[in-house]
Parts: sequence; C-alpha cells; structure tokens
Amino acid sequence: MRHSLSLLAVLAASAFAVPSFATDYPLSLDNCGFPLTIKAAPERAVAIKSTAAELLLSLGLGEHMAGVAFLDGPLPPALGGTDIPVLSEKLPSQEVVLETEPDFVYGGWESNFAADGAGERQTLEQLGVNSYVAPAACRSVKPAKLSFDMLFGEIAEMGQIFNVEDKAAALIAEQKAALGSVAPDKRDLTAVWYSSGTKTPYVGAGSNAPAMIMEALGLKNIFAGVDEGWTSASWEAIVDANPDVIVLVDAAWNSAEAKKKLLAENPITSKLDAVINQRYLVLPFPASEAGVRNVPAVVDMATQLAGLSF
Repeated sequence: MRHSLSLLAVLAASAFAVPSFATDYPLSLDNCGFPLTIKAAPERAVAIKSTAAELLLSLGLGEHMAGVAFLDGPLPPALGGTDIPVLSEKLPSQEVVLETEPDFVYGGWESNFAADGAGERQTLEQLGVNSYVAPAACRSVKPAKLSFDMLFGEIAEMGQIFNVEDKAAALIAEQKAALGSVAPDKRDLTAVWYSSGTKTPYVGAGSNAPAMIMEALGLKNIFAGVDEGWTSASWEAIVDANPDVIVLVDAAWNSAEAKKKLLAENPITSKLDAVINQRYLVLPFPASEAGVRNVPAVVDMATQLAGLSF
C-alpha cells in the first residue's frame, strides 16, 4: 500500500512538468454510445465513485470539482481533495447533484446515471449538464476487454475535456514507465481474484481490471474464460482449481482480514494450498476497478508476489 500511494504522489506531482497543449472547443466525443459536445472546460464537476474522483485529482483538477460522492474508501492523501464537499456516502440523487450547480458529472459506473440516482444522461443534458461514464464501466455498449492502453485513453480523453492535455500526457508517461518496470512472474502460477461474498464468492473474471492486473503480474486467472469483468462463482469450483495465489480485495465493508478468516474457517477452502501457506496478494478496493490506481497496484502486488514462497 505504501508503494501505491508514493507512486500516486509522484504521478500527481509530475503532471505539471510538460509543455502545454490547448483543447480546441467545442469538443465532440462518443462516450458509451452517448454523444457529447463539450463547449468549454468544465468548471464545476461532480465525481461519483473513487475512480472518477481520483483521476480528476491526479490531473490537478481539485479546484474544478464541486463535489464527490459514493467513494469506495478514503482519497489518497497525496492527491489532496479533502476540502471537496462529499455529497453522499452512497449514490447521490439528482436533486443533490444539481444543488451543486454542476456543468459536468463523471460517473465510475454507468448505473450511476439512473432516474433514482444522479439522473439519466439525457435529462442532465437537457439541463445543460454534460455527463461521462468511465469507458470500462459501459453497459449500453459492451466494452472490449480492458487493457492499460484503454485506461490511458480515458486519461487522455479527460485531459482533452478539461483542457489539461499536458498533465494527462505526463500522467500517462509516468504510468507507462512504472508499468514497464514490472516483469511478469515466470512461475506459471494460477490465481483467483476474491472480490466479495461469503456463501457465494464474487470473483474477477476475464475482461476488466482484475484480468488486466493479473495478466500484468504473470498470473493465470482461473476464471479468465468468463467474458465479464466479475462473476459469481462457487467455492467448489475454486477448490477444484486449487489456485496457487489468492488476490484479496480489501474493502471497508469486507476486509482482507475478514476474507482470510473466512477462507481459513470454511471446511472446504481451508484445504486450499494458498490458504494453508498464506499465499495472498492484497489491494485496496479503489484499486480493483479501472482507474489511476491500477498501475500502482501492479507495482505493489508484484513486490508482494515476489515475496511468496512455493
């Protein structure tokens, strides 16, 4: 975790050290099948979910953020943002969002934009508010299997929208360099990504951030054949696969330690080699979804993986 946050600090600081570029407005984009026309750089953005908030902060846009909501954990201190109003611990209503007089709403999930949530995208557009969904979280249009290049594309696009292309370019360069410093493990290890759940484990499948991160680490995901980001599995299937490594997502509502306890006490999973030998990799929940924390997570988890004995 310490490695992840220090890398984020470097990335945030370095985003100011390249020649400037200027966005040519109006900017026309297609976002999850929804056409956008950005007439000027947003001045009052609302970020829903940690991935959205952390990307804007990594680009130095804290002063242009009217509020954040539905965060998955504390914002990394290196990114700042502690003075930005928290609109809601959960998904905010359209009324709560509109009270901030936003001109842009950035959602980490497409489901954030519902009538009983932040508001439907068409409705917000009619009110003069642009909206953007993290491309990896599209549902109206099924996204391709996530890659780091796609993630860097989102950073670049946000740089265009906010007229900070120079900062976006610097952030991408730093992340590419950090990613390039990681050599995939050569031990032909298998792994399961345990996100949540007790009776029914919710695991990383073959097409989103878990798959992307495990591939970068050189791990073979036992659920790679499932064409989804995450999927419901069974303990029996996991036991049958007997993965060498278990990735644990550390969330406030379902901590890594709670997961370890469950795995050790469950009569079925307690027999897994990875459980017996404590072969765990841990990452915080905000790093488990597509965002600026993915690369720092790979760097940190590679160090953890190198320390495991087989």
